[in-house]
Amino acid sequence: MRIRITFEEFNNRNIIFPIHYNHLVQSFIYKNIKEEISNFLHDKGFIYKKRKFKMFVFSRVFSKSFKILKEKIEFDNSIYFFLSSPLKEFISQFAEGLLKKTEFKIYNNNLILKEIFVMPIPKINKITKIKMLSPVTVYSTLYKDKKKKTYYYSPFEKEFSLLLKENLIKKYEAFYKKKIEFDFKIKPLNVNKNFEKIIIYKGTVIKGWLGNYEIESDEEIIKFAYDVGIGSKNSQGFGMFEICT
Repeated sequence: MRIRITFEEFNNRNIIFPIHYNHLVQSFIYKNIKEEISNFLHDKGFIYKKRKFKMFVFSRVFSKSFKILKEKIEFDNSIYFFLSSPLKEFISQFAEGLLKKTEFKIYNNNLILKEIFVMPIPKINKITKIKMLSPVTVYSTLYKDKKKKTYYYSPFEKEFSLLLKENLIKKYEAFYKKKIEFDFKIKPLNVNKNFEKIIIYKGTVIKGWLGNYEIESDEEIIKFAYDVGIGSKNSQGFGMFEICT
């Protein structure tokens, strides 16, 4: 299930966020769902062996226009972002919580809830073109001289597709509590170095990629990936995509 949430600035002023705002949006989401679900997702999540998955993903923040001001980003007076999850209760409670308040303080902005729109389920084929709404990140943790190092893969490395598939299998089995095997392939379409994005999340540097891609898998798996996100760190604002029509 996916929704689009639109806010407007109370005094019709431009809206200013820090450039690296992923944690800001994530915290806003947690604060506006019931404590029971918030605690479950934040502290426990859905378990796959030693891994925990939150099972939600959100997009970047969008606006008709924006400009970069040193360490901040200035949008116009209206912004929106998407939130998605296979856990419908989570999305419903978040939407209901927002509708009860209507006015919000995010960063230094006084915002009014303008709209919550439930996105229609897109048509999905076995071979589907997608566009990333937040960067997809894939990485391995390596150890050299007893030091931990994180290596982020690009869409042009074979490990990129393989690790996306492994990650998606883990999330599916954690959510549905059953084993599954499926084929999953992804290839970049007109993606170049300019699509690589570096984001700082709570002091940690994370590398991800925007752009358009073609994915090939079962329709059910692509729909699950649409709801939960692809790659790692979905609940930190990575790996959301839309279906290209």
